[in-house]
Amino acid sequence: MRVLGIETSCDETGVAVYDGDTGLLAHAVHSQVDLHATYGGVVPELASRDHVRRVLPLTEQVLAEAGLEREALDAVAYTRGPGLVGALLVGASVARSLAWARGLPALGVHHMEAHLLAPLLEDDPPAFPFVALLISGGHTLLVQVAGVGRYRALGESVDDAVGEAFDKTAKLLDLPYPGGPQLERLAAEGAPDRYRFPRPMTDRPGLDFSFSGLKTFTRNLVRDAGDEPGARADIARGFQDAVADTLAIKCRRALQHTGAQRLVVAGGVSANRALRRRIDAVAAELGATVHYPRPALCTDNGAMIAYCGYRRLAAGERGDIAFDVTARWPLETLREPG
Repeated sequence: MRVLGIETSCDETGVAVYDGDTGLLAHAVHSQVDLHATYGGVVPELASRDHVRRVLPLTEQVLAEAGLEREALDAVAYTRGPGLVGALLVGASVARSLAWARGLPALGVHHMEAHLLAPLLEDDPPAFPFVALLISGGHTLLVQVAGVGRYRALGESVDDAVGEAFDKTAKLLDLPYPGGPQLERLAAEGAPDRYRFPRPMTDRPGLDFSFSGLKTFTRNLVRDAGDEPGARADIARGFQDAVADTLAIKCRRALQHTGAQRLVVAGGVSANRALRRRIDAVAAELGATVHYPRPALCTDNGAMIAYCGYRRLAAGERGDIAFDVTARWPLETLREPG
């Protein structure tokens, strides 16, 4: 089965083709970073308009790279949610139109389920069951995963997602958009022990997260430090270390709580190298293995949508005839396909 995947949930247009026999055939992503940089963040209307311009040319590019005509496709998958409604509607409209024209099934995919399954595209995929840490601009979520569609939420952020915390902290440090990668680069120049940030919600039981307090802590440090040499880099380092420690502590608890021996870490923030080092160390102490998507598949992309759609379609699921997208869609409401 060959599935075309289309991702337009926010500020990346992603398209890919996945073949159930041979794997990922081709994928491409167009980033809107330059478009939104002037505004310091994503402008939803501009994001939607850019998806309109990009999605069909990108689809033709991917099909050409895969050596396929549209007639060779067996199904189309697209991001149904969560995300920006206007952006989601672009991808849904194109995907369902392509599917209707060829008489193919069209399946709306959950964006975070696709992130969760992205490491299964790698050469050494994790076997079920496992614990997943999903960390992106809009989500911070720990999930116990028994199989596709078999999810139990263990913990989530009660305020800012970790990606939001990175972006907001980057603004306080006068770093350009997108803030997360810029902050990581600045933190690499910082001293690890100059500023000690709190590790929020680690001094109490539970697996929930809170990151908004780190933003306030950063604001106070920036105000007090003024123009001190090296202060910005040291603050970035302290912030990043606090986030990495907090996530690693919660991952340790989740693995111990569930008895799982495998941990998946996915979503845009999973590309952060300092975070990976800290989580790898915790997993090694527990004798667990950690699985990440390759860097190109950490951020939003069509490959994870095509693969997620393939897994559900191959298990017998078919898309509803109703045309809808959803900005909010709790992961645990998904059902096992078939």
